[in-house]
Amino acid sequence: MPNNSLSLDNYLPFRLSVASNAVSTLISSAYDSLYALAIPEWRLIWVLNEDGPSTQREMVQRTGMDKVTVSRAAHSLAKRRLVTRSPHEHDGRSHHLILTPEGQRLFNDVAPSAGEFERQVLEGLTETETALLKDVLRRIETAAIERRRHLEL
Repeated sequence: MPNNSLSLDNYLPFRLSVASNAVSTLISSAYDSLYALAIPEWRLIWVLNEDGPSTQREMVQRTGMDKVTVSRAAHSLAKRRLVTRSPHEHDGRSHHLILTPEGQRLFNDVAPSAGEFERQVLEGLTETETALLKDVLRRIETAAIERRRHLEL
């Protein structure tokens, strides 16, 4: 007999996944049609704009995306000359990804629409609710990362 006390629609990992997929699908279709950008590519551009030159390993840690996704996105962006790869001074197998001037222009073009998408998705929430939601999501992320580290020990 199934456990009725646990409902899929009320299960937090499911709700987070479904909400994330809905928002990503909305944004992805717009970024793809307007800028020929996939979500992982946009995330890398945004991180490089915000953090400056970064290795792919740093990108994996910063974005939570897996190595293959980051590698593919970096390759695609380099092919489009939106990022360049510079040798890492201490690790010959690693490279720094650097946003090119063209990549910076693209970021400057896309960023306002990214802000508008966020505004539209959150328009049913008050400023207080939005701040609380973002805080709770950060805390959930931190707890999950800490739990995973504990399990890896």
